[in-house]
Amino acid sequence: MTARAAHRSAAPETGGRPGGAPAGTHAAGPPAPSPQGAAPTGSPASTAPAALPAAGTLPVGVDPKAPPVEDVIVTTRTGYHVLRFVETTFDSSVFLHLWLDRSTGNLALARLRMRELAERLVLV
Repeated sequence: MTARAAHRSAAPETGGRPGGAPAGTHAAGPPAPSPQGAAPTGSPASTAPAALPAAGTLPVGVDPKAPPVEDVIVTTRTGYHVLRFVETTFDSSVFLHLWLDRSTGNLALARLRMRELAERLVLV
């Protein structure tokens, strides 16, 4: 047997299936059957929350006066851009923009300091 024939016979036949699954097998087979009367693990019945809030209402513990977005963080190869929205008494959108160097900046500390600064900033 030649080296080429040995290599070909040692490799499983994929039959053109994605992921290199051998012919006659399924790359992702159907889920295994569950015991009688039990919902399979990961099924919607077993992972559904006990009670959902009504449409248009906020979950328990969420402040209705809080802005829907706290910060927007955009990452680049060299840095972070952090946008912090500021609440105003007039009908306008105001935000703070901070650029941090990725190698020397501390993103967590910068977000905390921006929050404190935005709370002290009064726009009338």
